[in-house]
Amino acid sequence: MAVDPPLATVSMAVDARAGLRDDYELKLNSYDLGVDIELYDIVQRLRFEHPEVRAVVLTSALDKVFCAGANIQMLAGSSHVEKVNFCKFTNETRNSIEDASAHSGQPWIAAVNGTASGGGYELALACDEIVLVDDRSSAVSLPELPLLAVLPGTGGLTRVVDKRRVRRDRADVFATKTEGIRGQQAAEWGLVDAVAPRTSFDELIHEVALARAARSDRPSDSKGIELTPLPVPARFVGVEMDHARGSASIVVRGPDEPQPSTPEELVARGDGAWVIAAARELDHALLDLRFNEPAIGTWVLRTAGDATAVRDAEDVLREHADHWLAREARLYWARTLRRLDLSSRSLFAVVEPGSCATGTLAELVLAADRSYMLDGTFEDAEGELPAAALQLTAANDGWYPMANGLSRLATRFWQRDEEHEAARAQIGKELLARDAADVGLVTFTPDDLDWDDEIRVAIEERGSYSPDALTGMEANLRFVGPETMETKIFARLSAWQNWVFQRPNAIGPEGALRRYGTGTRPTFDRDRV
Repeated sequence: MAVDPPLATVSMAVDARAGLRDDYELKLNSYDLGVDIELYDIVQRLRFEHPEVRAVVLTSALDKVFCAGANIQMLAGSSHVEKVNFCKFTNETRNSIEDASAHSGQPWIAAVNGTASGGGYELALACDEIVLVDDRSSAVSLPELPLLAVLPGTGGLTRVVDKRRVRRDRADVFATKTEGIRGQQAAEWGLVDAVAPRTSFDELIHEVALARAARSDRPSDSKGIELTPLPVPARFVGVEMDHARGSASIVVRGPDEPQPSTPEELVARGDGAWVIAAARELDHALLDLRFNEPAIGTWVLRTAGDATAVRDAEDVLREHADHWLAREARLYWARTLRRLDLSSRSLFAVVEPGSCATGTLAELVLAADRSYMLDGTFEDAEGELPAAALQLTAANDGWYPMANGLSRLATRFWQRDEEHEAARAQIGKELLARDAADVGLVTFTPDDLDWDDEIRVAIEERGSYSPDALTGMEANLRFVGPETMETKIFARLSAWQNWVFQRPNAIGPEGALRRYGTGTRPTFDRDRV
């Protein structure tokens, strides 16, 4: 990554020997999860550490190769769980690039200086503009269907027709053309925005990037903050696993000291400010559970701390929403909460005495598939805490949209406008269990007598169901309302890609993924099912 304000250039030069496993080589800028983790980190750092960067150029440091996409041998040797997690994280990284372009004033431009195939072209598709070198050999392609018997699973098909608005007949030809499309035809079909010969390619890229930068609202004279290594153990997020029941308790704690109240104080505190630190720690915890604990199927979401401290920490985000770092903090919470929504896990929320279900942390309750709030107090507890309360703030009314473009509150009351307005009318009020239930903000309100048994039985019951069926049910129920490009990518392509990855035509002994690179053609079961 090279920074030369107002631009930054991210150059891809993948070390072929640096794969996460030793059974493949990352040739031709192909990538695995390790490469994607680096890219995700770069996107984050550009947003937080470089406010002076107003446009980003993504290109390749290799000759005549932009990116060959996901490494085929890596995919062929991966378990189904590994493929699913890889595809989902890759999708989210692409979305973070688009989020930076749409909301952070940091648009990305793909300088495709060589062939971009499969996931390599999908990486370019995540950018605002694509410029392709016109050298009679470089092409863009999505060859997964003819070569591998799978689909462009990181949003390729959806972005081609929804984002780039390529005609569906042309998209059909493109997605079945192994060699892809070059030069002026790629521009005429809308697969790229412009083409240029090598002699003027760099000059055109610079012009396009500067034009984009000129329209950005990012400050040119502000200092960024450093994203330092996360503390171990985490300060604000704790995870406790119960492998016997297949569940994990995730506790997000509120601030434990006074928080910044001005943008200047927020910048000075940097990644130590709760609004940034807690989001980073939660993001890390969710990814750790996804990749390293796939059999933990139920996540129990809890909060702890002082509600007043959370409201005070949110004030700087509300009162200075136009400040670049306040905006980035809100956007980071939005992305992290969407990652929670998109995780294929059952989400239960628990609100009890000592909880801090307020504002940003109340989003965990609204994100849950079902929620439990104690009615009253624990009578036998030492140093009895006051009854649990839930409080909505402005943060719950649109700061953190889901993938469907709606707040979690609006999603909860989709097409139930009176109930939605009744819930919005409670913003700023501390609601006890029965009040929260009356306006539909929680699912169950057991008392002290039934509390432990109800939650235990619910977790054990969840653990007895088919995880595949639960994943399908939860994904269907979570995203009501309008369909967006993001919901299409995750609902259609992620789901169908993962189904196709299970089929013998792709991964069987004679399947396309197994025979790729052997010189032997795959043998397909021709039945349409």
